[in-house]
Amino acid sequence: HVQLVESGGGSVQAGGSLRLSCSASMPRYSNYCMGWFRQVSGKEREGVAAIGTGDGTHTWYADSVQGRFTISRDNSKNMLYLQMNNLKSEDSGAYFCAQGVYYDDNDVLSEFTYNYWGQGTQVTVS
Repeated sequence: HVQLVESGGGSVQAGGSLRLSCSASMPRYSNYCMGWFRQVSGKEREGVAAIGTGDGTHTWYADSVQGRFTISRDNSKNMLYLQMNNLKSEDSGAYFCAQGVYYDDNDVLSEFTYNYWGQGTQVTVS
């Protein structure tokens, strides 16, 4: 049974930083691609960042967060992280971590790549 639990959300002023964490309960965690998505009420879920299998050498970012956000994973702890710096008001939303399997780099930020989702953590930037 796969379970993903996010934490670390909160309210922050523009220009500030937050670090999101996702605890993953699943076998063979390192075998899976992991991603962070965000969603604003009334809008579609948006892929923010993804990290490949193994040691996470391969990472992908949405253009809107490139250079400001960093995704990482700790396979020894089954943890996924998203360091968010220089936050902007448009970064506000519910953030979800997800587990998936991808076959094409073009799909890593697509929600259809991911099979399991956490319940989300809210980020508010003012």
